[in-house]
Amino acid sequence: MNLGGLLADIVLIIHFMFVLFVVGSLPLIWVGARMRSRLVRNRRFRFAHLAAILYVAAESLIGMICPLTWLEDTLRNRPTGAGFIERWLHRILFYEIPEWVFPIVYVLFALLVIITFRLVPPRPRKPHP
Repeated sequence: MNLGGLLADIVLIIHFMFVLFVVGSLPLIWVGARMRSRLVRNRRFRFAHLAAILYVAAESLIGMICPLTWLEDTLRNRPTGAGFIERWLHRILFYEIPEWVFPIVYVLFALLVIITFRLVPPRPRKPHP
């Protein structure tokens, strides 16, 4: 394997971990809230999660190609076509979903994260003495 392919694989793993964080954190928050876990009220975790999905939703609404998808494709010397989720859904499900569906799904998911943020708020900041 060449260096570009190795770096592209590393970018792919980072991208997958980002998607896992965005998607997996929401059910983690719901389950954690039910179990009264302190983790799901952690401000840094919750604001990072909110920022991540808002970024994804915004980039899809303006038609921006995800920088990680672009970087992986550049390292593999292939043109950037479908986005990360679209590409992998097609590979896993062998089904093509129209491109316009993804911004709607991202925005709806972002709204769900915002609603969850309100229903299960992070701990307030501790006042400094």
